Amino acid sequence: MKIIVDADACPKAVLQICIRVALKYAIPVWTVASFNHNIESDHHVVVGNASQEADIRVMNLAQTGDVAVTQDWGLAAMLLGKGVRCLNPDGRKFSTTNIEFLLEEREAKAKFRRGGGRTKGPKKRIPEDDRKFEECLQEILFSL
Repeated sequence: MKIIVDADACPKAVLQICIRVALKYAIPVWTVASFNHNIESDHHVVVGNASQEADIRVMNLAQTGDVAVTQDWGLAAMLLGKGVRCLNPDGRKFSTTNIEFLLEEREAKAKFRRGGGRTKGPKKRIPEDDRKFEECLQEILFSL
């Protein structure tokens, strides 16, 4: 088992939490990011900056029983299909019960934006987000 981090848009604090918690459980952490990012990790995979390149590499690395950290709902949906447990950097678990709703929400917002509408971006990260993420990651790893 390994923790795979889609590190292109992952906050540094989340990556540090992953590394610290993984050490506690002796689990390797793999990071995947384009060459535009400066990531320090024992198992770092550098990809080009083409669309979806990091996502494809994450999919290829992932195996049943792994844990993945990503903000990408589409990638999470595909990983869930492979038996990978997924969570986002805010500490929300992706599951087969909530991913369909999230993908429908994503499509509705994209349609709204294509029509000229504007949607809000992500809210500013606060220390509570880090605490919630670590709690969720610990819960996933403890349930093994």
